[in-house]
Amino acid sequence: MNDQDPAALRQALRKQRRFLTPREQDLAAKKLYRHLVTEKAFLKARRIAFYFASDGEIDPLALLFKALDMGKQCYLPVLSKHQPTKVSFAPFLAGQALAPNRWGILEPCQSISGFVSPRSLNLVLLPLVGFDENCNRLGMGKGYYDRTFAFKERLGLCQPRLVGLAHECQKRSRLPVNHWDVGLDAVISDAAVYLPNRK
Repeated sequence: MNDQDPAALRQALRKQRRFLTPREQDLAAKKLYRHLVTEKAFLKARRIAFYFASDGEIDPLALLFKALDMGKQCYLPVLSKHQPTKVSFAPFLAGQALAPNRWGILEPCQSISGFVSPRSLNLVLLPLVGFDENCNRLGMGKGYYDRTFAFKERLGLCQPRLVGLAHECQKRSRLPVNHWDVGLDAVISDAAVYLPNRK
């Protein structure tokens, strides 16, 4: 596999994670939970963005409900017409009405007035297709998250902390990096916690 060809790599890694059995997915989600639930960034955060897993992504649903039990404010990404090239974030409460977006991923049924600024979040848990040990992220190729959080690097902000969640099988030795890619503060897989080594 050519790790320098993002399209081919994306296709291969998506196929790989879809081949995980339901039992393997469940075990990976439980291991992810154990890694993240004791992380300082998770414990200290009051406003956390999650995602609903699809296409074989590692599932953070147990963490979402744990965060709600802990009294944290939880949010989910929304693809909105008012910001078609970015991700918006809407509050999520247990039992809230959800509807599939154009990719078939469930989103809160929320008006634009209920969206929160990405800058107001403390922690954002992001799905990814691939990652490397330096916490470079290969996404789906649409650039939604990179455009949404470009302000972090532009303004030199520490928050929100961006943490990618992944199956360990999604790790590559090195990923190609573009100048518009927003670096992650960490990647947490079912096997390990990775922190970037950036100068």
